[in-house]
Amino acid sequence: MTRDEIILKVSEKLRLIRTEAGYTQDKMAEIIGVSKKTLVQIEKGRVLANWSTVVAICALFRETETVQFLFGNEPLEVLETVAREGIDYRKMKTLGGRIWWRVISKKSGYILQQNILSKHFRILDEKNYRIFSSFDEKLSKQRFKELTKSE
Repeated sequence: MTRDEIILKVSEKLRLIRTEAGYTQDKMAEIIGVSKKTLVQIEKGRVLANWSTVVAICALFRETETVQFLFGNEPLEVLETVAREGIDYRKMKTLGGRIWWRVISKKSGYILQQNILSKHFRILDEKNYRIFSSFDEKLSKQRFKELTKSE
């Protein structure tokens, strides 16, 4: 998934996200920091939201069914992975991927998973901390192999 694909998906679903959250166009525009005119243009498909607006929408409305359907239960992880072009450091505790994740491999306490919606990969340690995330399958498998090699 690329930045442009995320922008398109969120722009296309903005009206649905707004109505699911129960906001008027005026209130939604105020919350995400755009003018009402811009919000209307996005909702009508005349323009796309910019990256900052998409990040704000996903952060502020990450619990909505629509955002969860687009990116799984951790939309900010998807955005962070795209923005940083992968993550390779201990970041945050996860729920271990019981929902939205497919286990690719398990070894020595590490788990390589793929998100079933966004298709990005991540590696969790034995305590379910995300230590790596990328959309690059080859790089993810290589990093998993490096982590489990000496074990």
